[in-house]
Parts: sequence; C-alpha cells; structure tokens
Amino acid sequence: MKYLLLGIILSLVGVLVSIVIWNIEMVTTITGGIGLFFIVISFVFSGVLVSGDRMRANLATESVEDRNQRNNVSFRSALIAIPSFAVAILFYFLLN
Repeated sequence: MKYLLLGIILSLVGVLVSIVIWNIEMVTTITGGIGLFFIVISFVFSGVLVSGDRMRANLATESVEDRNQRNNVSFRSALIAIPSFAVAILFYFLLN
C-alpha cells in the first residue's frame, strides 16, 4: 500500500511541477515519463527483456530468496507506476 501511495505522491508532484514550471499541457508528458521510468525498472527486474534461454539460465542459477527479492522489486515498481499512468491518461482525455 505504501508503494501505491508513493506513486500517487510522485504523480501529484509531477502535476504540480509541470503546472508551475511549464503549462498544463505538459502534465501528460511528465506523469507519463514518471510512469514509464518505473515500468522500465519493473521490466528489467522481472526479466521480461531477456531471451527464453537466458531466463531459464537465470532461474536455474538464482536462489529462492534472490528470485523473491527480484519479483518484489518488480511488483513494487509497477505499483509506483500505476498512478502516474492513470493521471497521464486522465489529463490526456481532459485536455484533448
């Protein structure tokens, strides 16, 4: 729950920064960028960006604790990204 709250706080900061520094049209870019950053982190830690052979080798050589930690980081970064994407989509449809 705290990671979802962190995502909400980051998206609100993104909205405020984009309104204060630029204009309201940049809200989708800033919050979408925040969401994209954390989704990329989630992809990297989940192992989605590697081939099947490499994924199989990684699963065979890592311990259960390492796998659980990697999955937790992936899940938590995806939770942080969700509110930013929601705000970006909301402002996109409100402004266009």
